[in-house]
Amino acid sequence: MTPVATAAGPDRDAARVPVRGLTVLYDARCSLCAFLRDWLVRQRQLVPLELVAAGSAQAAHRFPGLDHAATLDEITVIGDAGQVYRGTAAWIVTLWALADHRPMAHRLSTPAGARLARGAVLAAAKWREGQRARREGYWGGQEGQWGGRTYGAADGWSYDPAVGWTYDPPACDSGTCPPR
Repeated sequence: MTPVATAAGPDRDAARVPVRGLTVLYDARCSLCAFLRDWLVRQRQLVPLELVAAGSAQAAHRFPGLDHAATLDEITVIGDAGQVYRGTAAWIVTLWALADHRPMAHRLSTPAGARLARGAVLAAAKWREGQRARREGYWGGQEGQWGGRTYGAADGWSYDPAVGWTYDPPACDSGTCPPR
């Protein structure tokens, strides 16, 4: 598994340095991330995992060279020799650290497996985006909840709990409509 960069400065031939420990930075405000954190600590680990809240003072102190805003958007895993894994590679290296999931990590590190892993990462990101929208009130609910109100967007799609999703194409105010 090739790291993206190193947290401690220039590349120190990290591809050949053994990994003896991993720090997983996770979004503590995300319920999916918290669930996965709890799941990870219950797994048998071949490589010890330390779970640290992304964007926390502890994360900033331990990894001053990281873009900590980016660690809140995408899973980031740091190896004990400074290797930094993001996104799909971070998920795969985390599974690689687990006794019962290392064979799956090897399958996911193949070209075909990487496409499957990337799909899972994108699905999780989309779900997290929806959770963030609910938490921050984009859908008219209060902090942390949707509130069951109608959701409407400029793209023409709307959701009402009573009727479900409906599509009403935007009007052509300028007199020219996009082709269908």
